[in-house]
Amino acid sequence: MRVDLHTHTIFSDGELIPSELVRRAMHLGHDAIAITDHVDTTNVEHVVTNLVKAVELCEDYIKVIPGVEITHVPPSKIDSIIKKAKKHGALWIVIHGETVTEPVMPGTNLASVSNPEVDVLGHPGLITEREASLAADNGVILEISGRMGHNITNGHVANMARKVGAEMVVNSDAHAPSNLMDEKAARTVALGAGLTEKEAETALHVTPYEAIRGL
Repeated sequence: MRVDLHTHTIFSDGELIPSELVRRAMHLGHDAIAITDHVDTTNVEHVVTNLVKAVELCEDYIKVIPGVEITHVPPSKIDSIIKKAKKHGALWIVIHGETVTEPVMPGTNLASVSNPEVDVLGHPGLITEREASLAADNGVILEISGRMGHNITNGHVANMARKVGAEMVVNSDAHAPSNLMDEKAARTVALGAGLTEKEAETALHVTPYEAIRGL
């Protein structure tokens, strides 16, 4: 079984409506999924209030967690958007980290790992040791990404996380059906990032389950 804590639907730039995304994940062996569409100050209410409705799918499919990926937002505005997202019902907070493939504003990683309300720092690029250490201190999980481009720095992220004891999780960052990862694909991403078998097992089957316990 598998948990994916970073995915997208038509409520941002994904291809699928929530019900199809959830059903496809279920078919691949998932038993929980967080839907984390991109938000900023302009759409956070609209996105979250609609994703909360997807929780009804839990009755027939798998566990669905409504969330957000706060994306290309100035670091000074991240905390306020987190508050707004949670006010409208978001249960899972991902921040779009400083991936090397996009012009994310410098300081985004630091602002994210400094806030214990953040659950995952997505594809954090060339994260510094200090930032990774703050993530460990504040319980912010660092993402090993399955998404093409963002995954270029997975090895570096894994090394930084290992060095300071930060938790890691393997997410798909799925935007299309083909992006979803079954157990074999997710394990390949983990091992390809340089994780040991034990670290991969933790990132795939321990950390994500502990993180969503009670949601």
